[in-house]
Amino acid sequence: MGGKMTRRAFLSAGAVSAGLIGAMGASNLREANSQAATDYSSLALDGSAWQYDSDNDIYYQLGVRYCLSPAAPAIESMGIYAPGAYLSATANSDGSTYTCKLNEDGAVGDYTARDAPIAMPVTTNGYAPQNPPTSYSPDDVKTYTAAGMVYVLAGCRGRSNGTNSDGSEYDGGAPWGVTDLKAAIRCLRHNGNTLPGSTDRIFIFGVSAGGAQSAVVASTGDASEYDPYLQSIGAVTEDGSSDAVCGVACWCPVTSLDSGNEAYEWMMGQFSTDDTRAQGTWTRALSQDMAREFVSYINGSDIEDADGNRLTLSEGGGGIYTSGSYYDQMLSTIEGSLNNFLVDTSFPYSTDDATYNDAQAYIDSLNSDEEWVTYDASSNTATVSGIGAFVKHCKPPTKAVAAFDDPDKSAMENLLMGDHDQDARHFDATMADLMEDNASDYSSLSGYDSSYASDWANDVQTKDALGIEQAARLNMYSPLYYLCPSGDGYGTSTVAPNWRIRSGITQGETSLATELNLALVLAHDSSVSNLDFQTVWAQGHTVAERSGDHTQNLIAWIASSLS
Repeated sequence: MGGKMTRRAFLSAGAVSAGLIGAMGASNLREANSQAATDYSSLALDGSAWQYDSDNDIYYQLGVRYCLSPAAPAIESMGIYAPGAYLSATANSDGSTYTCKLNEDGAVGDYTARDAPIAMPVTTNGYAPQNPPTSYSPDDVKTYTAAGMVYVLAGCRGRSNGTNSDGSEYDGGAPWGVTDLKAAIRCLRHNGNTLPGSTDRIFIFGVSAGGAQSAVVASTGDASEYDPYLQSIGAVTEDGSSDAVCGVACWCPVTSLDSGNEAYEWMMGQFSTDDTRAQGTWTRALSQDMAREFVSYINGSDIEDADGNRLTLSEGGGGIYTSGSYYDQMLSTIEGSLNNFLVDTSFPYSTDDATYNDAQAYIDSLNSDEEWVTYDASSNTATVSGIGAFVKHCKPPTKAVAAFDDPDKSAMENLLMGDHDQDARHFDATMADLMEDNASDYSSLSGYDSSYASDWANDVQTKDALGIEQAARLNMYSPLYYLCPSGDGYGTSTVAPNWRIRSGITQGETSLATELNLALVLAHDSSVSNLDFQTVWAQGHTVAERSGDHTQNLIAWIASSLS
């Protein structure tokens, strides 16, 4: 009795209470709505406002509002683009617009006006805002409409607070970007009877932070934690409304920020002695402590292999817990990526630095300073000696300690977790605990500032403008909170059934644990019927593909998901 309650435990409890409060508030709002239904007529799609691109046979509307009370009106609207075959049009007297209704017989390839998928891109690198289209361009659209898809580009707020043209201010950061995307999805469903395409077939996709927010949307369908945020902007919340999606494609998703700093130090940081990880620095000591905390995270999570065996980390292996079934799973993923590369690649193979005449020459280049890859030419397969060697040669850390929660709050994610009162906040409660517990040790090392501990402690206990605690907001942007059986949000959301995940395995932006853990929990989710996960050798933080064009691959994957 009377054991110490850590800040992590405190924040976890706070997140639960905040979620309950939010759910109670949403329940009261729903009850009020049932007594006096909200008038969403202003969000009805105007059938007389279509414009037409005859060169590409695309009907489109820009500036379509998706919520009644936008906080940032210049951002919170969307553009809708449909194949010409899906609409029957009559020219209006203004000479530039058309009155359209669904062409029930319209078809493009295997799709019809009623069942065509809806493609929703999320281009929010660095958690920047996604601006809605204000002028027409077919450049990013026509490939999708030519394939029979409806294309929807919805604006959403980014990592930072902002100011509207009238001088009023709006909040950015989590969870507002995803809230806006959810509001757009709900508005599409509200207009499902007149909108070309099927709102049961919405596919969302993006790269980097856009991939992260796409994954968040796909894992948090109808999650009650978003209710107060959706209500605040006047999103469609009538009975039966939903923001769940059919599928998601994400490249290099920088997500799982609740454990991302610790994962980065366990996989990558512990094998580096440069810069903030140099001997004698307080950040090196912090890095090693964070690596150990990731061990606790993995061993306390219900992450399983393909056979349903729980994955764990163990002492040994020459590093900080570089042994155990989780370590083996990650090493196997690395080897699988390399072996896929050997199968996919036609030699001679050229990079910016050299040309390799055959696979053996390429392997020799990897082993130029030490042998860490063993190659069997007879089977054209390779084995990797360990994660540390792979990190040293292919995936060194490119971010300082801590990768996503910088001591001076300069990381993009610090802005993402800011709030109405302060643009940037610390958010890693694990780091806050470490600095409270180990302040005397860190203070004896170079670079330490005595204000760090109090800065972290204060920030992780803040609330946003709606009174929601930061821990709850972080959970809302953490897919595994909803997808992993050990997460408190497990089973409380509508998870997308179709997932496609690609990552360049050499990227320094995040640990391989980010996408690997996501794929592992999805593989055991009964809601997920289609999971396509690949890490791509010799590619970094990009729209990584083993072969072909990423857009064409996405279009083909959507088609196969619906077949």
